[in-house]
Formats: sequence, structure tokens, C-alpha cells
Amino acid sequence: MPNKLIAFSSISPTEQIKSQAPAVSQEQTVSFKDVFKNALEKVNQVQSESNVKTEAFMQGKMTDMHDVMLTAQKAKITVEATVQIQQKVIDAYNDIMRMQV
Repeated sequence: MPNKLIAFSSISPTEQIKSQAPAVSQEQTVSFKDVFKNALEKVNQVQSESNVKTEAFMQGKMTDMHDVMLTAQKAKITVEATVQIQQKVIDAYNDIMRMQV
């Protein structure tokens, strides 16, 4: 029994994590800039979709008010979440700038 405990304790936790983590190649890495850009493009796409559906409803081309309202609320929530994230990033940046080195 003690031999089994020694065998398990000889493996460090970081070695266990490294062996379980999938290998990441250079091609799979994505920059923060790209992630941020894609997220903002999706927000813009949702907002544009809402504008198109609202205009179509106002012109009488679309009769499903339920769909128009859902799209408008989705756009509103998406923009509000984006603003909240922006504020958190700014707060984090300010905290980092105030740190003593």
C-alpha cells in the first residue's frame, strides 16, 4: 500500500494538468484583438437586424410584431452587455495603472 502512495505523489499536479490538456498549435491561438473585433461585429449585426426588421414593420412589409419586438430586445440587451463589459475592462485597466511596481 505505501508503494502506491509514493507512486501517486511522485507526479506533480502541473504534470497531471499538462498531460490532460490538449496541445495547442500556433494555428489555434487567437489574439484578443480578433476576439474583440468579432464580438463587436456580432453586436453590430444584431443591431442592424433589429433596424431592418423595425423598418420593414413600419413600412408594412412585416406583420409579425412579436418577432420585431424580440429582435429589438435582443439588440438592446446585447448593446447593454457590451457597454457593461467595456466598463469592466476600463475599470480593470485603471486598477492595473494604479498598481505599485
